[in-house]
Amino acid sequence: MATEHSLTRALRELLASQRTAALGTLDDDGAVFVSMVPFAVDPQDPSLVIHVSGLAAHSRNLQHTPRVSVLVCQAEAAGEPVHALPRVTLDAVATVAEPGSADAMACRGVYLARFPEAEPMTALGDFRFVRLRPQGARQVAGFGAARSLAAAEVNQALGPPP
Repeated sequence: MATEHSLTRALRELLASQRTAALGTLDDDGAVFVSMVPFAVDPQDPSLVIHVSGLAAHSRNLQHTPRVSVLVCQAEAAGEPVHALPRVTLDAVATVAEPGSADAMACRGVYLARFPEAEPMTALGDFRFVRLRPQGARQVAGFGAARSLAAAEVNQALGPPP
């Protein structure tokens, strides 16, 4: 049985414990726009899945420039130092799933497994599922525990546990 690196396990646990991320996109003029997005992890197709409205600025931005940045950070606890909060910044490429496609249905299943209360939103015509496929990442697992990761290493953390 293969053992998983402790930082990979910490990354997997961070992504499992947090349900929202900061999504950074670029508009047509190259200005940065950051928004909050709920996300689910698809271990079968290592990616983050988000469900976004076509009316939202980040949706227009990621269709124009599919390279995005995603920050997932552990929530702060009262009285605890914030400088060493576990977090990861993913460099990713966004792909909008074609409505009604097999990929959109797979995304829907993954997303609703995490957010069953969002089911009515999946019937709204202006919403789309988007896969965020990591190209690399920078992980901070705590003070003095930071590393850069290639896409393959991030995909290992997104995939099924060993």
